[in-house]
Amino acid sequence: WVSKLVARYRVEGEAAFEPRSRRPRTSPSKTPASTLELIVATRRELVERGMDAGMATIRWHLETHHQVSVSESTIHRCLVRAGLVTPAPRKRPKHSYVRFQAAQPNECWQSDMTHYRLADGGGVEVLSWLDDHSRMALSVTAHQVVTGPIVCDTFTATTVEQGVPFSTLTDNGLIYTTRFAGGGTGGRNSFEKLLVRMGVVQKNSRPNHPTTCGKVERFQQTLKNWLRAQPTQPHSIAELQQLLNVFVDEYNHRRPQLLARSQGYTP
Repeated sequence: WVSKLVARYRVEGEAAFEPRSRRPRTSPSKTPASTLELIVATRRELVERGMDAGMATIRWHLETHHQVSVSESTIHRCLVRAGLVTPAPRKRPKHSYVRFQAAQPNECWQSDMTHYRLADGGGVEVLSWLDDHSRMALSVTAHQVVTGPIVCDTFTATTVEQGVPFSTLTDNGLIYTTRFAGGGTGGRNSFEKLLVRMGVVQKNSRPNHPTTCGKVERFQQTLKNWLRAQPTQPHSIAELQQLLNVFVDEYNHRRPQLLARSQGYTP
């Protein structure tokens, strides 16, 4: 080492003693530039289509459509360098949440209602039923206002097609339950009575605790992202329902997570 320093000093002078980079001359495991470009292109394409564009989804598209195997951490680093990842506000660490997932289909259905604004400015509401195990969209319907009878009708129609679930999981909206109204002295509404007759267990999230129904909340976010990405926006409930039907077909039959689950891999 001393001999090397002396040889460098004779050539470079005092600069021979400056710290030098330890970066290797070659990196055999470095991700090819073509793969990095493909990651960025896939991300942009998914965003433009209004579909989920997370690391697991991008990884599935790369493996399925391009036969390129890349880890999710590599995809994340690539997107960060490309400026395509928006830093999210600090949240509770993931390990602090207790993740729940039904073990079998029809073990639990989640449901929620969300608002949507038509192209002419009118407001409507969308009611969704989601299987907790597979996240399959069982029923997604548009209404002027979602009422208790509509909840009962859509639930009953869905049970005819999919069978009766063991339980349901919803928030404490009055369309789902009135047990907690008036300080917990409210009676049962029509939906609660229907579940009792059918022998279905009803579960409700705690107030101000949306993570309990996180799957259906995330589904609605995906749905709205997809609707915003469509070239034409609906002007009526009928046009919105047509788009919802297209989305449900895409979500249930061509969604990477659902296809990968059937192949034994869960992104």
